Amino acid sequence: MFYRENGQFKTNYRADVALFPIAQDRWAMLGLLAIAFVVVPGFASDYLFRAVLIPFLILALAAIGLNILVGYCGQISLGTGAFMAVGAYAAYNLNARIEGLPLLLSLIGGGLAATVCGVLFGIPSLRIRGLYLAVATLAAQFFVDWFTNRVKWVTNDSSSGSVSVNTLDMFGWRFDTPVQKYLLCLSLVAVFALLAKNLVRGAIGREWMAMRDMDVAASVIGIRPVHAKLTAFAVSSFIVGVAGALWGFVHLGSWEPAAFGIDKSFQLLFMVIIGGLGSIAGSFFGAAFIVLLPLLLNYLPHWLGLSLSTATAAQLEHMVFGALIVFFLIVEPHGLARLWSTARQKLRLWPFPY
Repeated sequence: MFYRENGQFKTNYRADVALFPIAQDRWAMLGLLAIAFVVVPGFASDYLFRAVLIPFLILALAAIGLNILVGYCGQISLGTGAFMAVGAYAAYNLNARIEGLPLLLSLIGGGLAATVCGVLFGIPSLRIRGLYLAVATLAAQFFVDWFTNRVKWVTNDSSSGSVSVNTLDMFGWRFDTPVQKYLLCLSLVAVFALLAKNLVRGAIGREWMAMRDMDVAASVIGIRPVHAKLTAFAVSSFIVGVAGALWGFVHLGSWEPAAFGIDKSFQLLFMVIIGGLGSIAGSFFGAAFIVLLPLLLNYLPHWLGLSLSTATAAQLEHMVFGALIVFFLIVEPHGLARLWSTARQKLRLWPFPY
């Protein structure tokens, strides 16, 4: 009853296609942003920031980038971890070699470097698709892993192969505390989520979805496959590159090439599938699922009074985690975003039957 839009009349086309055409959605989003920006920084602990909130925001940003490519354009990618690595190492080199470079410019530079890499490895998508394209993007993962391990220039001639970032400065502001890092990540995620949502609602987004649904028919009606596919790779890689730079700079602080291995690519792909393909909100749902479920599985034996060894607990976590993913994909293959969409539709009709 409280979610129905009775009396909310649209007098022009702009109002009808607004980002949040229902007033309740606008109020809910404003309330959520107010809680995230005002309430959470005042009450959350340092552990909650470091272990939950910051990883969730960065992974949600990377999932948004991957969802643009996989969910909206239909181009399967298994090289997302590689594009995150390119963004992280490019931002590190810019920060280390250009003294006084603001953090924001380093992040954007990392995103641009990932864009170039993504477009190069996206060129095969003009000729191949499906599983063959996934294998082609997997080559990007292996190449970047080899490049970051073998080329010393990437790590600024580090003998150990690991790199570290000491300070986070942006236009005179320092981001040292967990609260400041959280607000930085939250601001960037909010901006990129808004830009991504408007992109997929516009002409370029309709081109991506047309290529996803039937690329031959899309080319017949005048959509250029080269432009549509490569722009999807470019936008996706840029967002993923920025997320990779944030993961290295803000979350890890110091990292080595293994931090962006193939496990990260599969993790992000699971986020997109579980959260919902072709949904910006699904990227947040998937990231929350991936971040919170392992923590819950770690604490559950202690809450139940079970004494498990560290090795047993780790193996049990992987088993339960994999079983839940399989179960969820069978029960709701369209992801958590579909459950949220179904709940909204029921609220719009409640309490009347249908």
